[in-house]
Amino acid sequence: VLVGVRDLAKGEAAARKLGGNVEAIALDLAAPDGPALAAAEVERRFGRLDVLVNNGAVHYALSARALRPDRTLGGKTFETYVVGAWRMAFAFVPLLSASGHGRLVIVSPEAGSLASMNAGAPAYATGRATLNALTRILAAELRGAGVLVNAISPDWVEADKGKPDGRPVAPGAAGIVWAATLPDDGPTGGLFRNGKRLPW
Repeated sequence: VLVGVRDLAKGEAAARKLGGNVEAIALDLAAPDGPALAAAEVERRFGRLDVLVNNGAVHYALSARALRPDRTLGGKTFETYVVGAWRMAFAFVPLLSASGHGRLVIVSPEAGSLASMNAGAPAYATGRATLNALTRILAAELRGAGVLVNAISPDWVEADKGKPDGRPVAPGAAGIVWAATLPDDGPTGGLFRNGKRLPW
């Protein structure tokens, strides 16, 4: 298991804490060549990749409003959530396709669902909605390559950027593991939480 991190020292500490066969690799989603460099390292060191979990995030003021936007932070949000995820897919899909049973898991909270979207957090919500659209497009384009592509909503979890009273990490991660280990005839192009399909 590889953990892509901006700060390699912190990533290595996290990998040691997790234990098992876990390593950290340098990855900066905001750098135009960051995903390509990481993909090249994975190919050089391991020669394969079966699962990619796209879980880039940036701190964002959820109290923001569409008519009072922070354009700088909004741009950074889109750069991370949408452009970063797109760069990751572009860089890593050749390795996923070569595995014969690749899984691309895009972490996209339900805040990006048009069916339940409400006021507030405009850059966050529209960025996630765009990420959901990218999920659908990638799933359709990779349908014949043996790569299943799904978006997973873990809900708010106890993390640095999450709520203090958020969901414990393990249940939130369970849906991601579910998508990463789907059988070859599993679903693709959907938004799920706890293995259950959500409306876009």
